[in-house]
Order: sequence, then C-alpha cells, then structure tokens
Amino acid sequence: MRWGLVPSWAKDMSGAAMMINARSETAATKPAFRDPLANRRCLIPADGFYEWKRIGKTKQPYCFEVNDGELFAFAGLWDRWKDTSGQWIKSCSILTTTPNAVTSPVHDRMPVILDRDDYDLWLDPGMTNVDGVSDLLKPCAQSMRSYPVSPRVNKTTNDDAACSAPVELLEAQPALFPRDA
Repeated sequence: MRWGLVPSWAKDMSGAAMMINARSETAATKPAFRDPLANRRCLIPADGFYEWKRIGKTKQPYCFEVNDGELFAFAGLWDRWKDTSGQWIKSCSILTTTPNAVTSPVHDRMPVILDRDDYDLWLDPGMTNVDGVSDLLKPCAQSMRSYPVSPRVNKTTNDDAACSAPVELLEAQPALFPRDA
C-alpha cells in the first residue's frame, strides 16, 4: 500500500502526501477518513517509530519502541482510488492520538498503537459502529521506551539498522567567545 490516503472520490492524488496521518479525534467527521473508519481499517505493523524534538534551531530524532522492541501494530485506515488509466491505487493512513507519558516530552501527538487483544475487533468488517472502534483510539498503555538516534534517519535512502541505533546526546557547550561580549 502507498502511505498517504487517497480517498476513493478524489479527482487526483495531489492531496495524498498530506494524508499520511489522521487525527483519531476527528476522523469520524472528516470526509476523507469517515468511510474508511467505518469500513476499511487495517493494521500497520512496526517495531518502532520516530518523532523529532526541537532543541534550539535543530531537531533531534528519537526512536520509540513498545515492549523492548517487540512487533506491534498501528491503527490504520485504507482506501482505493482508480487513476485515469484504470489502475487501482491502494493507500493508507495512520491514526494519531494525544501522547502518553513517554512520547509527550518529545512530541504533542503519537500514532495509535493497538493492544493485541483489540486486533480482531479493529479488523472486523462487521463492526461498522464507529463509536465502538473509536474507543480503541487512545494513547498506548503498553510498556514503551524512547532514545535519541542519529539524524541520518532523516534521509529516506538510509534504510538500515543504524537508523534506530541509540546515540549519546552531546550537551550544548557554552560559546568560547560569546557574540554579545
């Protein structure tokens, strides 16, 4: 699937890049996400995710893991859209929620991480009651940890284990020759 939801009714794919995430609090009321929330839910497997914390003029990436690096699943929505040549494009989006205690020092949102016991309900095609599945869209209560990683994770061509390797943060050193002196 392509990341960045393209609604079935879209005229083109131009807005897909902006629909990589959907706010769980408003997904049921937004035209692009309302029908997928009721009828096209998916699990997006992961073993971690990244968020960036602004530190002065730079952004420091952090890796977040669940249960010491175990595989987990984000709550996702999907849709399909037919392009002008008649080819179907399947796309998805990750639902987000307010942060838990582990993510809040770094970011004001976090992906919805579903509890394993809720996977079947989330995927149940017979569960079209949006209120019933909306109860699952809460901050992760499982054991989580975070740690700083190298800024090399910012480049999509870097796709290896070093992206999620912990790094030691260097404390900001006072200027040797302050400009205002």
